[in-house]
Amino acid sequence: MNIRIGNGYDIHKLVEGRPLILGGVEIPHHLGLLGHSDADVLTHAIMDAMLGALSLGDIGHYFPPSDDQWKGANSLILLEQVHNLIKSKGWEIVNLDSVIVAEKPKLKPHLSKMIEKLAITLNIEPEKISIKATTNEQLGPVGREEGIASYAVILVKNS
Repeated sequence: MNIRIGNGYDIHKLVEGRPLILGGVEIPHHLGLLGHSDADVLTHAIMDAMLGALSLGDIGHYFPPSDDQWKGANSLILLEQVHNLIKSKGWEIVNLDSVIVAEKPKLKPHLSKMIEKLAITLNIEPEKISIKATTNEQLGPVGREEGIASYAVILVKNS
């Protein structure tokens, strides 16, 4: 069996007047993430992990912020395109592990819905997806509630 691992990371600034979307789920909060698309840091980290596993670059290569067609884009649609790319090259997801780093809001009540949306988008069993949430213990820009970050690791196998 041929397997590969990829990791991804993303961070976006928190601002007023934007929705907070993580894993395709809109989270009630007075601040949202600033970005060219919907700024879903979790989904962006997952896409970068998928692309990295196959040495295919990063999401900026496929969905550049300079391209207006991606302005306000739903990141789950972008994730579906990245997933189709790796499938077209003969690879499938074995499992995905991720963490969201945010001081506020509390994310635990929303994790199962994020897993459900990602599983549907990727057409895989929810048991193959792990999402954890933690704080940055009030350290750095995430700890000062200036932004939210996410990390993802993915294992893929040649199908």
